[in-house]
Amino acid sequence: MSDIKGKIFSVEEFSTFDGPGIRETVFLKGCPLKCMWCHNPEGQSFETMVVRSPNGCLGCGLCLKKGEEITGKPSLVKESVAVCPRNLVRICGEDKTPTELIKIIEKNIAILNASGGGVTFSGGEPLSQWEFLLECLKLLKGKTNRALQTTGYTGSEIFKKVLEECDFVLYDLKLMDDNKHRYYVGGSNENILKNYKYLASSGIEFITRIPLIPTVNDTEENIEATAKFMSEQGVNKVEILPYNKMAGGKYKLIGEEYKPEFDGNIEPNPHKEIFNKYKIEVKVL
Repeated sequence: MSDIKGKIFSVEEFSTFDGPGIRETVFLKGCPLKCMWCHNPEGQSFETMVVRSPNGCLGCGLCLKKGEEITGKPSLVKESVAVCPRNLVRICGEDKTPTELIKIIEKNIAILNASGGGVTFSGGEPLSQWEFLLECLKLLKGKTNRALQTTGYTGSEIFKKVLEECDFVLYDLKLMDDNKHRYYVGGSNENILKNYKYLASSGIEFITRIPLIPTVNDTEENIEATAKFMSEQGVNKVEILPYNKMAGGKYKLIGEEYKPEFDGNIEPNPHKEIFNKYKIEVKVL
C-alpha cells in the first residue's frame, strides 16, 4: 500500500462538465503555470492555504485576531476557521493518500457508472502531482472510467506513464505562439504540443478544449494555427470554452486582485469558419 500523499483542494460530486456522463471531479492543488485568466487561483499554490470568502463578511476581524494571537500579526491561520461567525473561512488543501481518496470516490461509483461517467482528475495541474495521480488511477482501474483534465505541461516520460492509466483525456490548447504562451500562460508550449501529438497518436479517447480569451487567443492568426496543428494530428473535434466574465471572483479569497491585461467584457470570437475549413467539428460550451 502506497503512503504517498496528494494535496486536494476540492472534490466536486455529480459534475456533467468534465467528461462523459456524470462525474466526480478531483481537484489537485498546485500548477507550474499562471494563466492570466485562471478560474481557480486557489489551486495555483502547492501549499495548504487558509482562505476567506468576502461575501457576507461582517468585518468583525475575529479571524485575523486569532492569527495575531498565534503569529504575532493579524493573519489567517487554521484556527481562524472555528471563530468565523459566518463560516466564511476554510482550509484550502487537504493531504490524502490514494487509498483515502478512493474510499471517498467509491461511495458514488455505482451512480457514476450507471450514467456512463466516472472520475476526472483536474486542478491546478494534476500532472504536477503525477506520482499520487498515477497511484489513484491504478486503484480505480476496472472500477470506473478514469479521465484526466490537463494542460499537458510536463515531461514526455511522465505524460506517457500517466496516459497508460487513463481512459479519457480533456486537453487544453491555449496559444500556438510560444512567446505569447510564455507571456499569458507563464511557460513554454513546447512540451504541451509535443505531448498533444503523442496523445493524438495513442488511440486513447480525448477531447481538445480551448478556453477562448478575448483579444488573446481568439484572433484569426491563433485559431488558424490551432486548427492547422490539430488537423495535422488527425483531430476533428474541438470544444470551445468562452471566457467566463466571473473569472476574477475567487481572487479575493486568497487576498489577490484580478488584473487581466485584456477586456473581459468583449465577446470572444470562436471563428468556427476556420475550424470548418479544416473539417473540425466545433462545440461551444
